[in-house]
Amino acid sequence: MDFEPWWLIFVPVLFGLGWLAARFDFRQMLSETRNLPDSYFKGLNFLLNEQPDRAIDAFIEVAKLDPETTELHFALGSLFRRRGEIERAIRVHQSLLSREDLPLGERENAQLELARDFLKAGMFDRAEMGFEAVLPTRHALDALRALIRIHESEHNWPRAIEAVQQLHARVQEPVPQLAHYHCEQACVFLEAHPALIDEADRALDAAENAARQTGGSPASVARIHMLRAEWAVAQGDLEGQRASLSAVLDRAPEFAGLIAQPLLECFTALGRAQEGLELLLLQYRAQPTLDLFNVVFRALRTQQGPARAWVFAREVLRAHPSLLGLDRLLEVELAQGESATSDGLVPGADLGLLRSLIHKHSQRLDRYACSQCGFEARRFYWQCPGCNVWETYRPRRLEELQ
Repeated sequence: MDFEPWWLIFVPVLFGLGWLAARFDFRQMLSETRNLPDSYFKGLNFLLNEQPDRAIDAFIEVAKLDPETTELHFALGSLFRRRGEIERAIRVHQSLLSREDLPLGERENAQLELARDFLKAGMFDRAEMGFEAVLPTRHALDALRALIRIHESEHNWPRAIEAVQQLHARVQEPVPQLAHYHCEQACVFLEAHPALIDEADRALDAAENAARQTGGSPASVARIHMLRAEWAVAQGDLEGQRASLSAVLDRAPEFAGLIAQPLLECFTALGRAQEGLELLLLQYRAQPTLDLFNVVFRALRTQQGPARAWVFAREVLRAHPSLLGLDRLLEVELAQGESATSDGLVPGADLGLLRSLIHKHSQRLDRYACSQCGFEARRFYWQCPGCNVWETYRPRRLEELQ
């Protein structure tokens, strides 16, 4: 195509049109800025200076002057919720929803924020209704994640599993606690034995499948095998119980302390008590814990006598000094109703007095602790009762973690 000189006329014309458009936009921006109340800029300044109380007061003044500012109402509602003023946050978002002229997108946003307000307030029924209302909208993923939390808090495991399945249908997002949801269902079925024993078996199959899909954490693997052992007991299958508990030693050895006592009892019931003790001794040598030590010491004392048990105890306490371990030993000795002999810890010592002194200090160490919030408990939890996070408890006593 040949170049025509008269085409050059378009260059200054296009330049002029661009300049006029830029001036128009700039003037419009200045006009809008002048129309904004001073309180708006004061509120922004307070936010930047980390003064949320004064920022809220300033934004409320702006909202009174211009009740049509939906963005400002959303900002106020979020600030109220973060400060714990849930009632005020609810009123802000309800006032938005009451406006007939509110655009559809803003209405969906207000519905989602209102549901979040109810969730923060612990009003789970109303929060659930709010999140379900926005499931058909672009907020479906946020709503499903929130519904999972709600059903979990209410221990409604079937609904929680259903919500996870709906989430997976929309996006491939892992939910590691899904295996525990199925385990919780299995626990409910096992407690209803024998009517729901088959349902417990299917729930454990689902838990194993969920664990495989998410990589299978040691905690979920250990829990599934422990519940399999309970299921075998309900069926009167001692060999099945032994196999399931032994699998914990192979696949999640850090949880050996939690299953040591039932495993030893299972071997004893099978007439293989010595084999069970040897297995636990090997496990302790490989990965020592206080819970496992306590079971091994008691078994040694029962099967091989106090002398052999105390030889083992001396070796352990020299290698791993522990007030809690010594306290457990003295508890066993006192439970037998015997005083220390020449084979004891201190010949002629008053074990009752010695334990009372040690027990006073070891009590505070005889707990499991959540790695997320620090909540301490005497029993082991798969889900922390303090922060509700899964798998935050290590199967070791507080003394072992210090």
